[in-house]
Amino acid sequence: MLQKTFSLTTKEINKEQIWKLMSDVNNWKNWDTSVENSELKGKFETGSGFLFKPKGGPNVNIKLIDVKPYTYFKDETNFPLAKMNGEHWYEETAEGLKITITMTMTGALSFLWNRIVMKGIVAQLEDDITNQIKNASKN
Repeated sequence: MLQKTFSLTTKEINKEQIWKLMSDVNNWKNWDTSVENSELKGKFETGSGFLFKPKGGPNVNIKLIDVKPYTYFKDETNFPLAKMNGEHWYEETAEGLKITITMTMTGALSFLWNRIVMKGIVAQLEDDITNQIKNASKN
């Protein structure tokens, strides 16, 4: 198993603002320059999924494994002989909203899919969260 976590705390937004931004999957492309397209299938809830197309990459089906509105969601992407999970926590603290993302890769070919996919995602976590805060503050 390969795993990486990044956290950032901010007073610029609250959990309602970040949740509105993140649960509006169809509009990710309007604020995230790494997304070519994303389309939610159903509602943003446990068991639903979405089609995700990163710029320059193929379409990927992602499933929402666990959704707790305004606090947490976990998504799962399946690759040949590997599985990648993204966990997103939103916690109100005395210092502000703590945003934590943990990326995990498991499976026989996790080392390969880490190199091809997850390593790039992990390298951008700080920039991604900063961009999410900036765009959520507009709501």
